[in-house]
Amino acid sequence: MQIPFFRALEDSQRILVAGCGGGFDIVSGLPLYVFLRNAGKSVYLANLSFARVDLASRKKIGPAARLVDSDSRMQGYFPERHLVDWLAARGCEPKVFAFEKTGVQPLRQSYEALVTLLKVDTIILVDGGTDSLMKGDEAALGTIEEDALSIASVHQLEGVRKFLVCLGFGVDHYHGVCHHSFLENTAELIRSGGFLGCVSVSPGTPEGDALLDAVDYLNERQPNSKSIVANSIASAIRGGFGNRHDTERTRGTELFINALMALYWCYDLAAVARGMGFYEAIAGSEKFHEVENAIRIHHAHADKRDWKNLPL
Repeated sequence: MQIPFFRALEDSQRILVAGCGGGFDIVSGLPLYVFLRNAGKSVYLANLSFARVDLASRKKIGPAARLVDSDSRMQGYFPERHLVDWLAARGCEPKVFAFEKTGVQPLRQSYEALVTLLKVDTIILVDGGTDSLMKGDEAALGTIEEDALSIASVHQLEGVRKFLVCLGFGVDHYHGVCHHSFLENTAELIRSGGFLGCVSVSPGTPEGDALLDAVDYLNERQPNSKSIVANSIASAIRGGFGNRHDTERTRGTELFINALMALYWCYDLAAVARGMGFYEAIAGSEKFHEVENAIRIHHAHADKRDWKNLPL
């Protein structure tokens, strides 16, 4: 049983897998990176970065992107640079393209430059978590600003296939996301044809083991900046369950690690973008603070849905 997402990728040959919301989101794309490479496709990695990539690399692509490679200067928080070393150790091409947090227009232009440089025919945005599915009328939006920036920017590109994939159902409860709303939004996308199926990231497979190895590697290299999302997902893939804490950052809170966190939820990106109630307000933005303000204002005036717990 092959899900529609993989059927949609059959004709893709040059694919950019990009972290949607920054930070460790690119780690959630590593299973796809491994799977697609093993399928004989050319695959490249990118990420919206929280680091000062302008100080780390002089290799600029477009107005807001840099090539991170072994020549890039290390910083205190720089998962993209550590990922370069991880790729090199595995015999993969040691490069990651890092996008600065800007507005939609500079980011769109940077994606366009990268598409031209790499001759990419497909872009897969990957969200570690599920807040990228928030439309703007939910009780809370999590940390949607960076996700919305990436989705809006890629949505405006022409001539490439565009998808959104989420990994980590439930992990955003820690950040205030209502998963009843996520499932309601997904149901709407099913009805409109924008949902492309689910698939599990499993231990003992090249794809699952790559993610687990990368998380362990990044934890070792950045012990003071362990990702809540990435470690929760890794714990779920390993069979962790319940109130399990793999990073001190979550001590004192209650987590619910479970097998649903190991599922990829796959979507047509255009369908997701069309559902964002604040899309028009951020589409022409030049700076990141414009994106933040537009979403905050939209949410403040939205007729919000009530928070509902899952009846399970």
